Amino acid sequence: MLPLPSGGFKAYLFDCDGTIVDSMPQHYTAWRQALDEWGCEFPEELFYAWAGRPTADIVAALNEQQRLNMPLEAVIARREALYQQLLPSAAGIPGVLHHIDDAHGRIPFAVVSGSTREAVTASLGALGILDRFDVLVCAGDYTRPKPDPEPFLRAAELLGVPPEACLVFEDADLGIESATAAGMAAVRVPQPRQG
Repeated sequence: MLPLPSGGFKAYLFDCDGTIVDSMPQHYTAWRQALDEWGCEFPEELFYAWAGRPTADIVAALNEQQRLNMPLEAVIARREALYQQLLPSAAGIPGVLHHIDDAHGRIPFAVVSGSTREAVTASLGALGILDRFDVLVCAGDYTRPKPDPEPFLRAAELLGVPPEACLVFEDADLGIESATAAGMAAVRVPQPRQG
């Protein structure tokens, strides 16, 4: 069971990958396959360190880091297609799903993700829980990604809930930093393969 901090929270904001859906292994495999086609290295440690960054930022950073000229849109589309093929093998994270089941209908939920809307809706749809979320804030819905507070503040605004009344569920350091900067309490979701 994932313990929650005390407080009268009026909304739950969830990261998606690695928080609701144990999809990080599928994401990494999709990245590796897409980037291998361009001779680009992406060590697993770096993948996890960059968790929460928008896909376009990752491709741009890898281009710069490795002096490559990978076409942004083509790499993103290829990675997305590979991820969609791997998605059926992803499972939900039980401790988080319990809180979704428990609080659904009592308070509003939002997903706040660095992934594309297509990837988020596919992940939540695969688990059969897409309809439980009132708001989806995905890559392209904000200007400054996590660790900037903008993505979480945008979700709170769309839900009509003050930031301090939101509880964030997040697995990545960038997401915890983002939630803290937004003035929100956060619960760190441990990766299923950790500890």
